[in-house]
Amino acid sequence: MRAVIVAAAVAFIISLFITPVAIRVFTALKAGQPIRSIGLASNQGKTGTPTMGGVAFIIATVLAYVAGHIALTTLPERQIAQEGPTMTALVLLGLFVFCGVVGFLDDILKVRRRNSDGLSAKGKLLGQALVGSGFGIAALYMASTNGQTVASEHISLIRDISWLDVGKVGSVIVFVFVITAMSNGVNLTDGLDGLATGVSVLVLGAYALIGFWQYRHWCADEAYARANDYCYQVRDPLEIAMIAAAAAAACLGFLWWNTSPARIFMGDVGSLALGGLIGGLAVATRTTLLAILIGGLFVLITVTWVIQIVSYRTTGRRVFRMVPLHHHFELAGWSEVNIVIRFWIIAGVGVAAGLGLFYSDFLAANG
Repeated sequence: MRAVIVAAAVAFIISLFITPVAIRVFTALKAGQPIRSIGLASNQGKTGTPTMGGVAFIIATVLAYVAGHIALTTLPERQIAQEGPTMTALVLLGLFVFCGVVGFLDDILKVRRRNSDGLSAKGKLLGQALVGSGFGIAALYMASTNGQTVASEHISLIRDISWLDVGKVGSVIVFVFVITAMSNGVNLTDGLDGLATGVSVLVLGAYALIGFWQYRHWCADEAYARANDYCYQVRDPLEIAMIAAAAAAACLGFLWWNTSPARIFMGDVGSLALGGLIGGLAVATRTTLLAILIGGLFVLITVTWVIQIVSYRTTGRRVFRMVPLHHHFELAGWSEVNIVIRFWIIAGVGVAAGLGLFYSDFLAANG
């Protein structure tokens, strides 16, 4: 537990104090956020606010992981954890960083062109697919000495569903889909000051709890496994908890500067990175389908966006005033702060329901 706390504390402090530096740097570089001319009039005042702030919490998370891992080597628990960075950490942090690189390229193009047109939709999807494929292969084909892999050949809910075996190739495809879907979901949600950041804190915090709970009831802990029939067959759950807690704390530090009125935006570098990490956490904790509930707000905003696109292209009619969904409520007269807080509440309900379902399975098995 100490290593998780150390990682979270270091991430929060670094993010809190490095973000103002990012504000000054990106302001000096004139890396302002372009706003679509067809967007809401209330958003036009945000033109020029520095973007690409996601770089700050990515750096904070990576450095915090290093600090947490140093703390881990001083603990008795290290006998059931690798001394160096694990494959789980490499996959999760790799997704975080390289999905961020795809977003960074998108942001750079927007800034240079002085409009909201960055990478094309196909280009962005190709980049996400390449990142997902690379780390998906690593997650499925690079096993530890006991044969455990980061991802599984089964579709999972709270644990692997035994009859949903899709094989290694199928699992890589599922992995790519989860990473792409979640990164685009966070990207669509990032439209109001603090919205995506606050929701990400809740979701990442949930995965920190899940990872630590799995660590305390881990099948690789031979003493626990001998005394209990119910354990979690995952790889490196303490590393999962450490990374998730660090990312949540880094986002919390960033939120200090990103909340309304935002001094800096996370940009696509931040939103794609967060989505990639959340998708990776869902796969690594064997809770892929449960992520639909834990990341419920991201799913809701993505689904309503798809409904709007399909409806308009097939019937010429719009179901919502504007998508993503938060802009629908802006046009309905809700203030930005009200929308953000209410959406945080919706996200919190989804997170609580997901954690409740996760824990209820444990209680049922031990009842």
